Amino acid sequence: MTETTDLGPEDRKIITLARSARARNGVPEGAAVRDETGRTYVAGTVALESLNLSALRTAVAMAVASGAKSLEAAAVVTDADTVADADRAAVRDLGGPGTPVLVAEPDGELRATVSAG
Repeated sequence: MTETTDLGPEDRKIITLARSARARNGVPEGAAVRDETGRTYVAGTVALESLNLSALRTAVAMAVASGAKSLEAAAVVTDADTVADADRAAVRDLGGPGTPVLVAEPDGELRATVSAG
């Protein structure tokens, strides 16, 4: 586990953006990813009758749809203890197995950092 104070400003930023998406949309999870150019993509859980996507998979899809070629980092704000394998796979598909996934509590406190691998 990594302390929030050990995070750089760009990693703190994506946690803050993920937390804001979760709160603003009243969804179970918020996520944000940062691409190779430093652009960020923010999303919340999508729960429609015909479409269900986690916040992290939605953020990755937004990055891909916007032309991102790689990811530097991802963050998810959730009550869950772990990041689903499918979420880590989406990050890995775009960013590679070493891409860090920051897992934060709803209050923004970093719970863990896991690799997409």
